[in-house]
Amino acid sequence: MKLRSVLTSLALALGTLFAPGVGVLGGATDAHAAGKISHATATSKFNSSGITWSSSGSCSNRNNPTCTSFDQLNLATAQGAQTLKSASGCTLNITGGTETGHAGGTYSHWNGYKLDFSKYTCVGNYIKNTFTYIGVRGDGAPQWKSGAGNVYADEGNHWDVTFYNCGGC
Repeated sequence: MKLRSVLTSLALALGTLFAPGVGVLGGATDAHAAGKISHATATSKFNSSGITWSSSGSCSNRNNPTCTSFDQLNLATAQGAQTLKSASGCTLNITGGTETGHAGGTYSHWNGYKLDFSKYTCVGNYIKNTFTYIGVRGDGAPQWKSGAGNVYADEGNHWDVTFYNCGGC
């Protein structure tokens, strides 16, 4: 009877360890499991990784489309930007976050899945030479998909990135 109890406990532990959305030692691996973070938490993470951000309105109000806000950003999205920075070694500047004014949808800026990045040669070369070209989006933007499943769309004057996860953080 004791062996059955031990085996049941082990099975439950392994089920938790390898459940969808949960990583090694029970760490969250997707945006829903990880939750949302504040603007202050995001900017702290970006500062620690050398990622900059800018807004045309020099503000961070989520309800103002000229601001760049990170309120309600998915933790995995912030970590995905950090992963992109460390993997590419490129300068990254975020120009769009969770503020209003972007297209809607489940995997949208507003819902914390997307960030816009300035177009720099280094990051563009990294995306195009490292990820798989997957064709054009409905709006004509060419797209590349990382091995982790995140999607990088070239919108002409910036990169629009959908982070479904942290990109291997």
